[in-house]
Amino acid sequence: MIVEVVDFKIDPAKHEAFGPVLKNAVATVLSKAAGYGGHSVLACIETPGRYVLTVHWATLEDHTVGFRESPAFTEWRALIGPFFAQPPHVEHFAVIDSRAAD
Repeated sequence: MIVEVVDFKIDPAKHEAFGPVLKNAVATVLSKAAGYGGHSVLACIETPGRYVLTVHWATLEDHTVGFRESPAFTEWRALIGPFFAQPPHVEHFAVIDSRAAD
């Protein structure tokens, strides 16, 4: 499993509307992709308009090839792209340790 981490910087005039749109885009598009294994959406408290999305993928290729090269990616970007103040920063991470609080 790998984790994609996306750092979004949203146009300040549009940031209030972005959270619900991102949540909907994840539910209707991203979560249906092959290899998708879960996600979290975080809204920064100190920096309004900054959001972080983490997505668990079975393999790196499930994201970089399967999703990014599919028509679903075009749909994804059409939903969330109009909110961007700049292109999102995306990186992929290997999980070393993970634990939920009791």
